[in-house]
Amino acid sequence: MPEYILDACALIALFDDEAGADIVEELIDRARNNEITVTMNAANLIEVYYDRIREVGTEQADAVIREIYDAFPISIIETLNPAIVREAACLKALGKMSFADTILVATARFTGATIVTCDHTEFDPVDKQGIAPFLWIRSQF
Repeated sequence: MPEYILDACALIALFDDEAGADIVEELIDRARNNEITVTMNAANLIEVYYDRIREVGTEQADAVIREIYDAFPISIIETLNPAIVREAACLKALGKMSFADTILVATARFTGATIVTCDHTEFDPVDKQGIAPFLWIRSQF
């Protein structure tokens, strides 16, 4: 079954109804229908959480996180195995990628998942090197 792993910006686009939200919504619908698997690493979920705190306050951010855990067909990866730890460390040592995004890429490489993102600044170099597959929810321009 195809597996997709969400970057924080994918869920933020969905919650803020930004460009690309329709793609994320379709993936979630397909996961509900058991056509695909959608995952997210807890490190990237933290990014969603603090974004929501900044945008709508702690109480509403708490509600969003509860909804993600309780109502969304997204499996949250809350632990890191040694292979992901090693891969994330190597990626972090090579470049300026954020800590959470190194975990995202390492997890995608370990699981074979396609990364769902709109963050061209962070991931275009990774995509160009063929390190992991990407599903871009909006174009760079």
